[in-house]
Amino acid sequence: MTYCLGIKVNDGLVLAGDRRTSASVDDVRTYNKLHSFEFPGNRVFILLASGNLATTQAVLTQIQDDLENPEAAENLLTVRHMFDAAEYIGRLGVEARENVPGKDKEGESLHLESTFILAGQIAGEEPTLYMIYPAGNCISPAPEMPFLQIGESKYGKPILDRIIRPHVSLGDATRCALVSLESTMRSNISVGPPLDVIVYRRDSLEIDHRMQFDYSDPFYNQLQAEWTRQLEMAFQALPRFYWEKEESREQQEEIMLPQQQVQQQ
Repeated sequence: MTYCLGIKVNDGLVLAGDRRTSASVDDVRTYNKLHSFEFPGNRVFILLASGNLATTQAVLTQIQDDLENPEAAENLLTVRHMFDAAEYIGRLGVEARENVPGKDKEGESLHLESTFILAGQIAGEEPTLYMIYPAGNCISPAPEMPFLQIGESKYGKPILDRIIRPHVSLGDATRCALVSLESTMRSNISVGPPLDVIVYRRDSLEIDHRMQFDYSDPFYNQLQAEWTRQLEMAFQALPRFYWEKEESREQQEEIMLPQQQVQQQ
């Protein structure tokens, strides 16, 4: 399992994902799930993948082969729009599954599906996010909730629901992505470091920041500790039930009574 997310705000895009592909007591494996294709001044594509690793690798290999083949019918340099790029990658995913040897007689194969998040910008267009499903079709996020998740998404979604809006800064969006990943890793062993993050600033047409974090990273440790501390403080500040107030008053009276008796003596 894995967890990857893409965020679109007015200032640009934030993409993040873990590298864990399997996790057991004596078998922890990692693989980079965040891939980029840059053509500075022209277009930038960032691809996140979740699902079958062989299918993902087949898609990435075909993307590179098509870029190097002048006779290729379509590639990331020739697509006119980001939507066309999403459909192109969707077709590659479907073809990768169909061409896997060893499928059963009905043509079905188990656990070969991969889901992708495609992000990027082509000169003259808006920065865009797409989720590409195993069937090859794709969707973009709703304007009021401009983020997409793939993989083990449930633990990291609450912070995104509360924070991510189009006006949020790139810095806040990146911190939110890391908190979303940290919350997921705390609750699910199948998601784990290293964490890869790419920040793309609108209209730059090249990747602005590429970062990697693990448990030994000072910034990640500080963010993790501060987030935990602030959560604890927020929890303690929640309103008290009426019966807690009554119990507190009774406890206070029990403390004051012996003191009054001493004073009277």
